[in-house]
Amino acid sequence: MDKPRIIEHISKPLNWTINDCKWVPSSARFVAAGGVARGTGCLQVYALSDDGKDVNMLYEIENKHPIKCCTFEATGIEERHLACGDFDGNVLLYDISKQAKQPIFKIEHAHSQIINCIDGCGLSYGPPEIATGSRDGCVKIWDLRQKQKPIVSLEPSNGKVDCWAVCLGNSFNANERVCASGYENGDLKIFDLRTNSILWETNLKNGICSLQFDRRDIEMNKLLATTLEGRFNVLDMRTRHPEKGYASVSEKLKENTSTIWMGRHLPQNRDVFLVASGSGLLSLYKYNYPSERKIGNPPEGVAGTVSLIQKQTISSQPICCFDWNRDKEGLAVAGALDQCLRVIVCTKLNLL
Repeated sequence: MDKPRIIEHISKPLNWTINDCKWVPSSARFVAAGGVARGTGCLQVYALSDDGKDVNMLYEIENKHPIKCCTFEATGIEERHLACGDFDGNVLLYDISKQAKQPIFKIEHAHSQIINCIDGCGLSYGPPEIATGSRDGCVKIWDLRQKQKPIVSLEPSNGKVDCWAVCLGNSFNANERVCASGYENGDLKIFDLRTNSILWETNLKNGICSLQFDRRDIEMNKLLATTLEGRFNVLDMRTRHPEKGYASVSEKLKENTSTIWMGRHLPQNRDVFLVASGSGLLSLYKYNYPSERKIGNPPEGVAGTVSLIQKQTISSQPICCFDWNRDKEGLAVAGALDQCLRVIVCTKLNLL
């Protein structure tokens, strides 16, 4: 059987530095966010051409400060509101559907320093919320209906430690929700927003660059964490042992020891995921469940295994952002530090 392939379909040079990219929900458009040389922020909206062989910029938004991260996950598909975090610690919300060049609301100085990471939870049960993590070491949760004050503010307990990654999940009903946060020293913390307490914490030994649950709107199942030194971890989040915590499988890229900047689950098959490394390499993996997911009394989780499906180098510089299209299986957009935006096509994923 032929293996899936990772194909660089379109390459678009930029004259500014890209930090994040996201598909506009239910469309053939995507946004690219970052900063220009003069120190201001840039947000560009692109669309695939009718023949699918090129991309065209539709419009551009300029921000006073460079934009570090963005997400569409905080609001519904129809609204298409893009939440952004910038280098001055501000949270901005843009209405992409109306091509609004000014934010529809702004939380000024949400953090005292650059916002490194942002995630949202508006497409599932519970209130529409945004999670932000910053160089100031704080993780904050914002309810879009309250806007100006965080409903939760988690400050570092032992001095300032950069927060590099946040993600929301476990939103399988109107009451449950957790926030996972990863830090430069390798700390991983799972915060229960229902009880306002730390559910579990551990250390992955290397700085955590990205976090993602395989799905936000189900009971916690798997959590993908990518780190420095070319390593990623997949944690089985269904069973927590009182002493050993959650079971996990750890894998190191064989090609190099560069940072794995990004890891993202395939929306159409949450057991397939892709990791993007500092060497410009994209690696596609599949998670294989064990025959039994828990054993013993008290129950202890059993980690599965991961198998490499395909890999492809697409850049000579680190791939800093990547996003799957949730409607078209295998279609993705990626940005790298060579100031190039790429449309990626992964073929034959339906065979996995």
